[in-house]
Amino acid sequence: MSRDDEKLLAERLIRGETGAFREFVEAYKKRVYGLAYEFTKNHTDAEDVSQVAFMKVYKSIGTFDRDASLNSWLYRVVVNTAIDHIRKRHFFPAENPEAVPGRFADDGIRPVTNRSGGPQHEAESALMQKKIENALARISEREKTVFLLRHYHDLNLKEIAGALGISLGSVKSYLFRSIKKIQKELGVSQTPFEPGG
Repeated sequence: MSRDDEKLLAERLIRGETGAFREFVEAYKKRVYGLAYEFTKNHTDAEDVSQVAFMKVYKSIGTFDRDASLNSWLYRVVVNTAIDHIRKRHFFPAENPEAVPGRFADDGIRPVTNRSGGPQHEAESALMQKKIENALARISEREKTVFLLRHYHDLNLKEIAGALGISLGSVKSYLFRSIKKIQKELGVSQTPFEPGG
C-alpha cells in the first residue's frame, strides 16, 4: 500500500466510513498475524494478539496523528499487544523451525526458507534455525523487536523508530547489538553489519 493510499485509508478510518475498517483488516491481517506469530510462536496466541491489536486500533483511531504513518502506528500496537500477551501468559516463545518467514540482510545470519536440498540439507537448516531462535530468545525484548521488524518485515530504520517510538540512533544501536549477539551465538565471524535506512 502506497503512502498516499495509507493516508487516505487512515482518513476514512478516522471518519468512521463504512467498510474502511474491514478494508484495513484485509490489507494488514497477514502482516499483523506474522508479527504476532514471531513473538508468540503459537497459532492461537497469534490470532488472539491480532484480534486484540485490531480492536485497539478500532477503539483508538481517533487519537491517530494524521501526519504519522498508519503502518508504523499499527506495528507499535501489535508489538505492545504481543509483549503484553506474553507477559500475561508467563511464557517465552517456543522454538519452531518452520515459523520464520522473511529474509535477512547480508550479515551472516540466514533464515530457513529453502527446504528442497534433501534430508541432510533439511537437518542442517533446521539446526541453524534452532540456533537463530535460541539466540533471539537470549537477547533483550527491544533488541529482538528491532531485529524482527528489520529482518523479517523489511521495515527501514526510520519506520522502526516510528513504530517503537524511539530515536533513530536507538534503533541503530539495538539492531547492531542484536546482530552481534546472534552472530556470536551462531559462531559467525564477519565484519560488523552496517545498518542501512
